[in-house]
Amino acid sequence: MHSVENFIAGSFTPAQSKQTINNFNPATEQIIATIPRSQKEDVEHAVTSAHSAQKEWSKLTLEQRADWLDKIADALEEKTEEIAHTESMDTGKPIALARRVDAARSVSNFRFFAAFGRQHTQQTFQMDDAINIVHRTPVGTVGLITPWNLPLYLLTWKVAPALLMGNTIVAKPSEITPLTANMLAQTFAELGLPQGVFNLVHGLGPEVGQAILEHPGIKAISFTGGTDTGRIVARTAAPMFKKLSLELGGKNATVVFADADLDNAVDGAVRAAFTNSGQVCLCGSRIFIESEIAEHFKQKFIEKVRAIQLGDPMDEETEMGTVISPEHLLKVESYIDLAQKEGGVILTGGTREMTGYYGPEGIGAYLRPTVVDKLPHTSRCATEEIFGPMVTLHSFTTEHEVLEMINQSEYGLAGSVWTSNLERGQQFAQQIESGIVWVNTWLHRDLRTPFGGVKNSGVGREGGQWSLDFFSELTNICVKETREN
Repeated sequence: MHSVENFIAGSFTPAQSKQTINNFNPATEQIIATIPRSQKEDVEHAVTSAHSAQKEWSKLTLEQRADWLDKIADALEEKTEEIAHTESMDTGKPIALARRVDAARSVSNFRFFAAFGRQHTQQTFQMDDAINIVHRTPVGTVGLITPWNLPLYLLTWKVAPALLMGNTIVAKPSEITPLTANMLAQTFAELGLPQGVFNLVHGLGPEVGQAILEHPGIKAISFTGGTDTGRIVARTAAPMFKKLSLELGGKNATVVFADADLDNAVDGAVRAAFTNSGQVCLCGSRIFIESEIAEHFKQKFIEKVRAIQLGDPMDEETEMGTVISPEHLLKVESYIDLAQKEGGVILTGGTREMTGYYGPEGIGAYLRPTVVDKLPHTSRCATEEIFGPMVTLHSFTTEHEVLEMINQSEYGLAGSVWTSNLERGQQFAQQIESGIVWVNTWLHRDLRTPFGGVKNSGVGREGGQWSLDFFSELTNICVKETREN
């Protein structure tokens, strides 16, 4: 069992109140750690620490800070197995997935931004009689608030560019999954990262998260999480004129045209639907199939879904573990019950009572992947973000029809289109109201590209140049040429 502490001013310390929160393994339902239940005074301490480090950290050149990112990447890479084991234990995801995605991507985030920073050149704009030079300075102390589904993956996605651009950090991970954030802090301590550059404060959202949002010394907020919480973030931070980046929820569409490579589309749709038990903001939880292939697709899709190996997250053969908590399990099950009330037909899966599956040992937040057919595309199960292993199927006959169904959603984060006609796929993708659309693939990420959503899926973009822009302030310096008479 771990006893986790805050990381402030280069030292590990309990909350000033000495209160703690229990952290559970969703597969065993056992307490695996305690974390500080921090309060406003702990955030104040962290901000003071960050401010004290700001001047010296920002004095380093961009190349020197890029070197730091590479050191961090090297250190995390040496801990790949420890990260994967810890993330699996904390989230209930399969260890193979944690190794392949969470641990690997946390390393690549630092490596990418180190290389990207070194390639960065100062922008200039030449006029007939002057030159404009775009000068970058750090924002200052930034607040990073991250979710429970991809804990270290998404934290490092924000930490790396924030450090690269010379900022100091006050970070709050989810209180449900704090362990790999603590490992990151331990890594910084081992490497001797200057005290106060990175500060980690554990606790509850309404207490620690809100204190970060409200603190006048924190100049920018990068938040990933649910749309309802995002509204609170915006309502609090926007009137203080903080820079805001909000990556929120999604109800993403997978569109399969009749001319698609069916086997490839089925494999992609299954992966998009049920990776990490459907607990990825980019997951395709609404599947639209052109009517002439709908029955054939459903047959192949259900066959693939039933073949998913559900079980102990620590088993290397497991393909799907638990959902994040017993409470979240009940939420997903409530939507399965609702689907039947709305007229849906369960093609496979269902609640634990329906399937009789309660986990390999009869405990844990296990739920079989569930596929629902015959629901209207306007039903609650097809419009509300469930964030679990449950998808709805819908058929269509024309592009116009399916576009209307897709774009009716209040969300607009991601989607995928499956067709053998690449020109058609690209043109169709351009009409989807979404921040990201893949054609004949899913979650194929180039870290140079903009990441973010439209509508209720968020505000702003991160990734590549967009991350550098968010984590820096831009000053245009116009120098007029002087001419001798």
